[in-house]
Amino acid sequence: MDAQQHDKMRERMRSAPGFIAALDQSGGSTPKALALYGLDASSWSSDEQMYDLIHQMRSRIITSPAFTGDRVLAAILFEMTMDRQVEGKGSAEYLWQDKQVVPFLKIDKGLAESADGAQLMKPIPGLDALLGRALGHGVFGTKMRSVIALADPVGIRAVVEQQLTVAREVLAAGLVPIIEPEVDIHSPQKAAAEELLTEQLLTALSELDERQQVMLKLTLPEQDGLYGPLLAHARVLRVVALSGGYSRDQADARLTRNPGVIASFSRALTEGLSAQQSPAEFDRVLDASIQSIYDASVT
Repeated sequence: MDAQQHDKMRERMRSAPGFIAALDQSGGSTPKALALYGLDASSWSSDEQMYDLIHQMRSRIITSPAFTGDRVLAAILFEMTMDRQVEGKGSAEYLWQDKQVVPFLKIDKGLAESADGAQLMKPIPGLDALLGRALGHGVFGTKMRSVIALADPVGIRAVVEQQLTVAREVLAAGLVPIIEPEVDIHSPQKAAAEELLTEQLLTALSELDERQQVMLKLTLPEQDGLYGPLLAHARVLRVVALSGGYSRDQADARLTRNPGVIASFSRALTEGLSAQQSPAEFDRVLDASIQSIYDASVT
């Protein structure tokens, strides 16, 4: 990727209206995503066939006339999706060249066992090589997810420290990291955990080099406007929200109460889509979904 293209992507991510489509279901979440799409486990007999089906679903979304850079700023891809093609081009290349949608790559390898009310990321072997491949495909940034279940300062601090350590590696490679320390929406201490996380993030972000910026992907908060200081932080390029298990209507409603935060929805984006729909019906449902999430993101 040349510097001019990178700068154009950065400017879109910094200030353009729209939202991020999270199309990065990995091995563990793929069966559930396919089931919601109307394809149960009887639809495949091997992992390879399962991944073929999820790529077909993602390709159908990406190539839909409803899916363009006018409303969708970026898309997060699973590694296997980045390595596959859409209409004869690499998936990341197609997103940018044909749709003006900025490509990101999910780089984490899943979650470790719970400790201190949180789940850190598993180790990411071969990260340098993966980041190099991503750059070769014209990917702009990365995404990595941890999960927080309780308002435990020790666990939350460990999550933030690990996320920022990996973020520095991503930044050194020339990519922009999306840090995703998800707070479980079912946590009995959700509001307190979100407040502690915000405090920890503000401290950690201030330790970044003044030329470095990251993005934050956070749970829609119990306290409206909680992420205001993060939105204003000089080291933050953008703050986005995950749907986290909320329905699209619930997620949109919460998002509208947090101006400045935009969506990065996965399940809420694909809600209502089905493998059995005709092309016209599929495009109609996707268009309505994209419009509702866009509207909530620009409110």
